[in-house]
This record gives sequence, C-alpha cells and structure tokens, in this order.
Amino acid sequence: MAIDTRGETADKPSGEKKAKRTSPALFYRQVVAELRKVIWPTRKDLISYTTIVLIFVLVMVGIVAGLDAVLTEGVLRIFGGA
Repeated sequence: MAIDTRGETADKPSGEKKAKRTSPALFYRQVVAELRKVIWPTRKDLISYTTIVLIFVLVMVGIVAGLDAVLTEGVLRIFGGA
C-alpha cells in the first residue's frame, strides 16, 4: 500500500488561476493592524536587553580572540614562523 505524499498544490490542475494580489492600501492597513498588536518594550527593558547583548558580544569577542591567539601560536610553533 503506497502512501500519497504529494501536497495539495500537486492535485490542482495547471490551468487554475492564481489568487488576486493584495492592494498596497490593504497591505498597509494590515501592517498597521499587526504593529498595534505588538507589545513594545519599556525603556527599562530596552536598556537591560541592550546591556545583556553588549556583554554577551564582548564575552564572545574575548573567546574568539583567545582561541585565535592560541591557534596562531600553535601554528607558528609547528611550522616555525619568524
């Protein structure tokens, strides 16, 4: 017994017309409606999120710089750099 794994679009005849495009005005109204649903962060939240991101980025830069220094030193020792 074979299982049909084709999607719904595979069953539609190729001659069927596509759906109409949304007008720019309707699109704009929909975007504005969705933006009204967003819960925007307060200034305090924004400052704390920014601080956390900056600290994380600095830690990652330190880790990458440390690994780069260690690997560079190892390559120079192996291949006898100047």
